[in-house]
Amino acid sequence: MTSYLPVADRRLHPPLLWFAGAMAVFALVCVGGLVLDDRTLVGAPIWSKPLKFAVSFIAYALSLAWMLSLLPPIARRAGRWAGSVVAVAGAVEMVLITLQVVRGTRSHFNQATPFDATVFRIMGLTVVVLWVATLVVAVLLLRARMPDRATAWAVRLSSFLALAGAAIGFLMVRPTPEQRAAENPPVVGAHGVGVPDGGPSMPVTGWATTGGDLRVAHFFGMHALQLLPLLLLLLTVLAPRFGRLADERIRLRLVVTAAGAYTAVFALLTWQALRGQPLLEPDGLTLATAGVIVLAAVAGSVLSLRSPARSLPAPPTADPAGSARMRA
Repeated sequence: MTSYLPVADRRLHPPLLWFAGAMAVFALVCVGGLVLDDRTLVGAPIWSKPLKFAVSFIAYALSLAWMLSLLPPIARRAGRWAGSVVAVAGAVEMVLITLQVVRGTRSHFNQATPFDATVFRIMGLTVVVLWVATLVVAVLLLRARMPDRATAWAVRLSSFLALAGAAIGFLMVRPTPEQRAAENPPVVGAHGVGVPDGGPSMPVTGWATTGGDLRVAHFFGMHALQLLPLLLLLLTVLAPRFGRLADERIRLRLVVTAAGAYTAVFALLTWQALRGQPLLEPDGLTLATAGVIVLAAVAGSVLSLRSPARSLPAPPTADPAGSARMRA
């Protein structure tokens, strides 16, 4: 069984590690804010948004740092630059979110004052920069040659799925019909579809329960960056107990099947939200589509676990000298 993991002399990306460590400390600050600060904003405790972003950035930075360690030497310099850009852009994003929390106003979609509008424009720019830098990393990973194909494709597919998940954020900045009808609305853009932000919502996540919410697909897509590599790690750990998983081709098939199912679920969640449908109240069409995805995933997994066909040994070649001796 082979497994392609970073070797000891490959350092994880220092700026991303520092950024992840800073976000871990800041997450504790946010927890303190939740305890000591009883202010609410858009129907949620005011420190809940920076806490969610901090935790998400921890997972994002650590995943990218590991992926960058898999790059060959020829691509490592470009990868280091891209990773540093991600760390800086993420730090700027968090500073601006925290600034608005301290001021007691919303950070996203805020156009209430020229200052608020400027803050949101800068945040939008940092998101674009972060997305492009992550795209650079994904392209480098796509072109990198790795000894273990299952690991290679788990990393590549998860990075592009994460990019698709992050791109959902671009749908959120579109004005709603009510905002388009208003003159100089203080808020332009929304997480919810068909319902205003700040209405009835799920605990912890804050996702809308009376309408669509684009944050569901956004969250699901971005965290492919962790879940697909974790699936591969699980397959590798189970390989000694289930000999079939020791075959790299079978692990590769299972990773591709999982990535296909993940992509289908991501598309379904996006479609469901855009139709203004709450996550926990799917209609018949959504349930039927989900059923098709489950059946396809199960069938793909069963087919993936089939032992790869092995080529038959070539027939022995004739030995003229031996034949002559036998005749003699």
